[in-house]
Amino acid sequence: MKYFLYKLIPPRSTFAKDMTREEKNLMDEHFAYWSNLMDRWCVIAFGPVEDSTGGYGIAILEADNDTDIEALGHNDPMIRAGAGFHFEICPMPQVVLRM
Repeated sequence: MKYFLYKLIPPRSTFAKDMTREEKNLMDEHFAYWSNLMDRWCVIAFGPVEDSTGGYGIAILEADNDTDIEALGHNDPMIRAGAGFHFEICPMPQVVLRM
């Protein structure tokens, strides 16, 4: 298996504190999307991260060679909506998992 860090970067540093109603609806779709992927076992964990820049979202992904990780990012409702979000995917060359 291969592992990846997905990072969802919001359009502004204050997003978590001042999202609009439309953005909240998109966030609900985003949560459902990643929950569904978790049910299919390709997502190990996901959630928001708070830091001094205002925060972002992450997911830890587990994939076989046939999984198109970039497609998972492009199909995120936050990205599809064109609401100013962007994402980064970073391979994790070594992963230690809790058994």
